[in-house]
Amino acid sequence: MCGITACVGRDDVVDVLLGGLENLEYRGYDSSGIATQSAESVAVVKREGGIEELATSLDAIEPTGHVGIGHTRWSTHGAPTDANAHPHTDCEDRVAVVHNGIIENYADLREELAAAGHEFTSETDTEVVPHLVADALDSGLSPDAAFRAAIDRLEGSYALAMVVAGEDAIYASRDGSPLVVGVGDDRQYLASDVPSFLEHTSEVVYLEDDDVVRVTADGHDVTKIDGTPVDRPVESVDWQPEDAERNGFDHYMLKEIHEQPAALERAINGRVTADGNVKLEEFPRGSFEDVEDVMFVACGTSYHASMYARQMLAARGVSAQVYSAGEFATTPSPVDENTLVVAVTQSGETADTLASVRLAQERGARTLAVTNVVGSTAARKCDDALFIRAGPEIGVAATKTFSSQVAVLTLLAERLVEDVTGSPSEERADVLRALERLPSDVQQILDQSSVESLAARNRDRDGHFFIGRGVAYPVALEGALKFKEITYEHAEGFAAGELKHGPLALVTPDTPVFAVFSGDHDEKTLNNVEEVQTRGAPVVGIGSEESTAVAETVDEFIPIPDTHPLVSGVLANVQLQLVAYHVADLLGRSIDKPRNLAKSVTVE
Repeated sequence: MCGITACVGRDDVVDVLLGGLENLEYRGYDSSGIATQSAESVAVVKREGGIEELATSLDAIEPTGHVGIGHTRWSTHGAPTDANAHPHTDCEDRVAVVHNGIIENYADLREELAAAGHEFTSETDTEVVPHLVADALDSGLSPDAAFRAAIDRLEGSYALAMVVAGEDAIYASRDGSPLVVGVGDDRQYLASDVPSFLEHTSEVVYLEDDDVVRVTADGHDVTKIDGTPVDRPVESVDWQPEDAERNGFDHYMLKEIHEQPAALERAINGRVTADGNVKLEEFPRGSFEDVEDVMFVACGTSYHASMYARQMLAARGVSAQVYSAGEFATTPSPVDENTLVVAVTQSGETADTLASVRLAQERGARTLAVTNVVGSTAARKCDDALFIRAGPEIGVAATKTFSSQVAVLTLLAERLVEDVTGSPSEERADVLRALERLPSDVQQILDQSSVESLAARNRDRDGHFFIGRGVAYPVALEGALKFKEITYEHAEGFAAGELKHGPLALVTPDTPVFAVFSGDHDEKTLNNVEEVQTRGAPVVGIGSEESTAVAETVDEFIPIPDTHPLVSGVLANVQLQLVAYHVADLLGRSIDKPRNLAKSVTVE
């Protein structure tokens, strides 16, 4: 969950490294640092805290170098301190390494190295790597061979980048954590994520597990750990540099909320025909005729989007289940060659989801990645991939990617229903028309929403509860997740019918309840609303602007454009995103970088 950046050129790269770290700060922000190499040693500057702390130190120290690596950390082994910040070096400062992942056998390696006389200055698992490399260099190996010897001894997951004194090159490798090369004219780049160097180049090379790359100012060479050359294609990323900027918004999250109409346009564009049919070029009619069971594996927001899709499938007679990827990876459900395992992951790099995919494939299941990132590990490792086209999302709290995931999963669900049951759903034409209206409906919400004043009345409460049924249930869960992620206030989501089975004990006049109404079974949810109202809880209802029964029953009403019930959840979710955002803003929270969280969870 850390950010790696690196650059090699023919002039000073310190400013490029700092800019790359600023672009990756959403991946980790407990501490940060850079290392540049010279003929004699490696210069390291690293600091606990945000990038601004590092920038202040760099202004004072003024390091230089035309080869360098950088890192922004989200702590796993060891507290966020200067000593534990990356890069880490060997005893003589010849070798500097940055690392994302977990080295599972580091304790044994550390004990062995300490017995041989190596001295350690941090609590991290990463520090064993430069010492392993130094040991190999002392035995007479070249930097390239020493790097390979070191990584050959590692167990666990990693993305590693290394510089060595006197070497005008960056050495890097990955196993389970992402790394991508940026191909420039007079500079070459390396990072854990494309936005690090997107302002400099959109030409990229995605590395695969067990790849080793040597990057110089003139280019790059990719081999396997044993030295076998491999060809990794250069691809063009269609994101623009301004996509990763705030563009006048106070926070990335608010910008990305407002980007949802455009993201939805991209998600849907070309995938619905003029006569109201689904057109997925990757999956023509009949692609899923042999599927008997559908299993979704996902984490966090992607898990809620998967729940949404499962509701759509189950209601139309297709057997579907949703699993938390971390649970599926350790306690898998039975699968066979007629099972479709759909891995839903924004980044395509979520460790638990990738572990679930590997397990499903080992057991013979067909796998499909629904992801935002072309070239991601999930897209390459799964049998098939379907892209949500949301563009880069910088805010840790996912917003536009949830909407795009649901839109694309709706299209996938329509294709699955037709292939598995033998006929399209009765509601398909209406659902697809509603889906095509989604961009304009979301824009209407963004233009007219008045939840900012509501947010002021719902801050500093004892707790916040979110309820819904059908597709509104995962939206309630997602609403609670967004609220707790960025406000740090207690929030929980429940199936509306579950209130009386325990959660009702928590309801008081100081616990507002946000009730999501989809247009299906609203009368039942209204009964639940009355249950909490009799306990004194204020109720905020989110539902169709034409639902007078809801508006007249709840204490405060947030309208959404009238649409098909299976699509309404996306609109309700936008309003809940805005509620969470404005409450967090009023509380002065770190909205784009909520405490203890990182954007992409690349360790299990």
